[in-house]
Amino acid sequence: MQYQGVLKKMKTENLDEIQYYLDMKTDFLNMNQLLNKEISISFIKYECLNCHLEKTVYRQGFCKSCFFDIPQAADWIMKPELSKAHLDIEERDLAYEKSVQLRPHIVYLANSSNVKVGVTRKGQVPTRWIDQGAHEAIEIVETPNRYLAGITEVALKEFVADKTNWRKMLKNDIEEVSLIEWREKLKEFIPEEAKAYFIENNSETHLNFPVKKYPKKPKSLNLIKTPKYTGKLVGIKGQYLIFDDETVFNVRSNEGLVVSIEV
Repeated sequence: MQYQGVLKKMKTENLDEIQYYLDMKTDFLNMNQLLNKEISISFIKYECLNCHLEKTVYRQGFCKSCFFDIPQAADWIMKPELSKAHLDIEERDLAYEKSVQLRPHIVYLANSSNVKVGVTRKGQVPTRWIDQGAHEAIEIVETPNRYLAGITEVALKEFVADKTNWRKMLKNDIEEVSLIEWREKLKEFIPEEAKAYFIENNSETHLNFPVKKYPKKPKSLNLIKTPKYTGKLVGIKGQYLIFDDETVFNVRSNEGLVVSIEV
């Protein structure tokens, strides 16, 4: 069977074992069903996720002109502390910015390779944790807007990481820690403006990824340099496909590539 479409991050469903789905325009692939099967991935062309033109992807699945123009790629996406919609200040499109920034946001701790702090919209829990390959996570602050979550993250990353070590995450090399203990330890460092939004007495969420075999030395597949790759799929974690020969492919970082997948 052959499928073709533009890559977008895999959709997920948090069941006993996380289910992964790849939307290939005309087909919706349950990637879990491809585990232990040989698949081929071939690069065909680029397609910007915004303008849908065949233009080289610059970042986040967008061509360069879209990346510097659309609100979905503005600086506050990656740096929530730069949000200004709560002040009625526009960066690129105030209506869009209000629709995203003025919603409840969660500051969380996650353990995917080590303890890290992060921010996500409340509606993105637990999707955000799954995308990061976190085995466990806990919500620590729920704010009414993105800005307050952002300044809380900035304050807390003085004491914990704010990035995932993707190699450790894929090797399943995880530090055993208590996120509840970390939550209590970090409580005093929450900014005054956000202290009232601290969440007490909640428990950790545990996540189970469909991985048959973890790589010891993961090597990343670059589809532009290697336009066709064939391998046996042995796991899915975060947004990575893991193959038997220790090749790993990050679907999310390849958004905007039109590919064919042959099973």
